[in-house]
Amino acid sequence: MEGLSVADANLVMYLHPSKSRNVSQSILRELGYLLFKFNETFDGVLLAYDVNILDKQAKILSGVHPYFGLRLKANLLLFSPIPDMLLEGKLVMLSQESIHVIILGFSSVIITAENIRGEFKYRTKDNEELFASKSHKRHVIKVGTMIRFLVKSFDEEILHIIGSLISAHTGSISWLDRRLEVTQEALVGWIDVWRKIQNLIGSGKWWAEGPCR
Repeated sequence: MEGLSVADANLVMYLHPSKSRNVSQSILRELGYLLFKFNETFDGVLLAYDVNILDKQAKILSGVHPYFGLRLKANLLLFSPIPDMLLEGKLVMLSQESIHVIILGFSSVIITAENIRGEFKYRTKDNEELFASKSHKRHVIKVGTMIRFLVKSFDEEILHIIGSLISAHTGSISWLDRRLEVTQEALVGWIDVWRKIQNLIGSGKWWAEGPCR
């Protein structure tokens, strides 16, 4: 899925001397406060981290006494959605007016009716609401479906995304992936046929054995 990235960061953590007895735990606690929040410095939402303390001895900082600073080397997992990016999530609620999705267990997405392409028709089957494709009867979207969609906008403050299913390469992930496999298999088949034709032409057998002999 797009939107996920790993970044290396050099950080400086400021701690109060009262936390010096267990520096590692204090650092992890401070970094924990940054999880699942958009951070302008990282330009994304921090999902996970791995950190190493570079300083063996802490130094009292002038001007911010009595705090001391520690240099850290961190490996960060970031989530940074931008418009027109392809994301994937689980459909959790559906109505005729909108589709609601959860990404990575924390970020909510809404796809309103005007952002759902006309191929999909809303209906109910066995008291279950769903969107079914008019072009491909097996392409069905319902609660529990993992879907792929395009980002229209991202609210950094509340981590809310407005999505779109207008593009033809959006919809049910399982159906899209199966369709891609079938297309690739067909392409490989045509490539094999073309290679055989080229081999026949190159050997002269095409003219000896073909329809124009």
